[in-house]
Amino acid sequence: MTVSTDTQFTHLAWHREEKELANVKYQMGADTTGAVAKMFGCYLDDAGLSLRGTYLVSPDGKLMNSLVNFLNMGRNIDELLRMLKANLYLAKKTDEGCPSKWKDDGDQTLKPSAAMVGKVHEALKN
Repeated sequence: MTVSTDTQFTHLAWHREEKELANVKYQMGADTTGAVAKMFGCYLDDAGLSLRGTYLVSPDGKLMNSLVNFLNMGRNIDELLRMLKANLYLAKKTDEGCPSKWKDDGDQTLKPSAAMVGKVHEALKN
């Protein structure tokens, strides 16, 4: 689901006209008062606008990731999907870590430890 400070009519216009959204099947919620944006700390009171915040929340309501971009910065769906996959992977493999270039199950992970501090680059070469 997405939520923005735009109205449901703006969402409808975006969905109808913006070809990048042609295949979107999820719901778009209208936060016209900015209450949700304020709750997540991305509302700009002086401008009456919300920054582009993206939050991945676990099924039990735990905030797993947050990215906040300025008004004119688009989001990268590939990175969002990578983070979602990493969260799902790490929920099963709690003793591992997914480095920044990890993309999918089978890619190299790390076993965080005190010995690895300052040695991530070397560990990724293995």
